[in-house]
Order: sequence, then structure tokens, then C-alpha cells
Amino acid sequence: MGIVGDHEQVEDGDHGYLAKMGKAMAPRKTGRSFPQWKWSSSFLVYGLLALAYLLMIILLGLLISSGSKFFSEMNDMHKQLEMSKELFPCGSRSREWEYFDGRCYYFSVQKFTWHIAESQCAQRNSSLVVIHDEAKQNFLESQTRNERYWIGLNDIDEEGEWRWIDGTNYLSSYKNWRQGQPSDYQNKEDCAEIHFSGEWNDESCSTANFYICEKPLPS
Repeated sequence: MGIVGDHEQVEDGDHGYLAKMGKAMAPRKTGRSFPQWKWSSSFLVYGLLALAYLLMIILLGLLISSGSKFFSEMNDMHKQLEMSKELFPCGSRSREWEYFDGRCYYFSVQKFTWHIAESQCAQRNSSLVVIHDEAKQNFLESQTRNERYWIGLNDIDEEGEWRWIDGTNYLSSYKNWRQGQPSDYQNKEDCAEIHFSGEWNDESCSTANFYICEKPLPS
């Protein structure tokens, strides 16, 4: 029994030693582990940041798209405006006006006395036409054939002293009177007209004629 007893004691001793060694080699808790709620919070924060970033990208895309559309519309409007200027240089609301050499001209469709014609032009922010040169004369003549039109020339203040309404010097300026005109027939003809022939004629200012208004191009 002595040997058996000794053997059992040795085994007991071995088991005790192994148990101690197992405890010693077992992993120790460091106290640094993160609770599950902290991991959940981190994922939530990162998710919100990603969502915000995505929304920013979408918003930026919408802004770029809107900006492109805006500039495209502005470009189209500019093209339409340029086209309108080419088609109607005197203004889209002034389609009854004719363009020539940087000026706009209105040829009336109603007849009035010279003074009423002058006021009609003023209501259109214009004045009775003044003819400075042959080029303008030829243009007006091409538009007024077989009709009579008042122009901005008269000698109302003093007989024989003709004056253009814009102050142009009559004596040194272009003239296109009919032969034998101005005649001041019966001392009643103080206003100038473009006659049927296209040449100028003096006529009574109380006669009802068509008239021509003139104005600069709209700015």
C-alpha cells in the first residue's frame, strides 16, 4: 500500500499542478472591451455622415443641373432677342416702322394737317422726317410713290425762310424741289411735302396729307 499510496499522491500532485498551469495560461480580461451599445452608436454616426455626404452630392448635382438649365434658357433668350433685332431692328413692338441707315421711319396710313401730323409723330416719340441727303431721299421716294407725305420743313415763321424742324441749316443742306417750287401759291403754301413724283412741293399746312415720322434706333 505504500507504493500505491505514493503513486496516488503523485497523481494528485500532477493534477493540482496542471490545474494551476491552466489557470495561469488562460486569457486574462484586460478591461478594454467595448460594450455593444458603443459599437451601435459608432455605426449610427458613420451612417448619418454617409447619408449627409450623399445628400450633399445630390444637392450639388441639382444645383449644377439648375444652373445649366438657367444659363441655357438665358442663352436661348439672348438668341431670340438678337433674332428679333435682326427681324425688327426698330423694336418688336414697332413692326409698322421701316429701318434705313440707322434710323426708323413710320409711314402713316391716315391723313392729317401738317401741325396734327407733327403732334402724331411726337406721340410716337419721333418727329417729322428731315431729309439730309440723296440716299435718304431715294429711300423715302421708294416708299411714297403716287402719294403725298408731309416732311419736317416749313416757312411758317417768315415767308421764304425755310427751316428744318431739327435745326439743320436749310441753305447749305440737300434739296429736291420740283421745278418751279416752292411757289407759295396764293400766299398759303408754307409746309413742305413729298409730292407724287417723289420731289418736294410746298402746300397749304391745312391740307390733309399722309406723313413720315423719324426716330433713332432704340438703345
